[in-house]
Amino acid sequence: MKPTAFLSAAVLALICGVHASALAAPETYTIDSGHTFPRFSYNHMGLSTQLSRFSKTTGTVVLDKAAKTGSVDVVIDMKTVDTGLAVFNGHIQGEDFLDTAKYPTATFKSTKVVFDGDKPTAIEGDLTIKDVTKPVTLKIASYVNTVHPMLKRDAIGADASTVIKRSDFRAGKYAPNVGDEVTISIAIEAVKQ
Repeated sequence: MKPTAFLSAAVLALICGVHASALAAPETYTIDSGHTFPRFSYNHMGLSTQLSRFSKTTGTVVLDKAAKTGSVDVVIDMKTVDTGLAVFNGHIQGEDFLDTAKYPTATFKSTKVVFDGDKPTAIEGDLTIKDVTKPVTLKIASYVNTVHPMLKRDAIGADASTVIKRSDFRAGKYAPNVGDEVTISIAIEAVKQ
């Protein structure tokens, strides 16, 4: 290749690269409530690990893949707690625990999404339960960004988890007999708007 042709090709590649990155923009994904379920587990009197979930979650995920930045905004309907037993669902929603009459939702709002290469590995943010806000870090165990096989639209999926103390959120009754540490894990799917 002649020097002038090589120089022209290099300049063209540089212009295309700059143009492509200028076009890159944040993309917004809507959480699929039918496939997004926050779960929580805790030790019950040293006998077993109990696992429950919330059945309704809404929110958005914003990703700028080129800039490797993002944000996550999640609202959990605390009245949809599912322990597997209706009587216990009511007990968990009482004043000593979730107090859903006063605080029907919990929220997570990210402050930073940490990337390793092209994949997010952690989401730092603020978790609010019962009007108490604490910083938490959700560690991402798996992450996929692909075309949804049925919807034929860009979609993301992830599994993430963190550990909190329920007493930090004014829900510590019966601790330590019923474990104060609670593992929160969330399976999330979201589809591009």
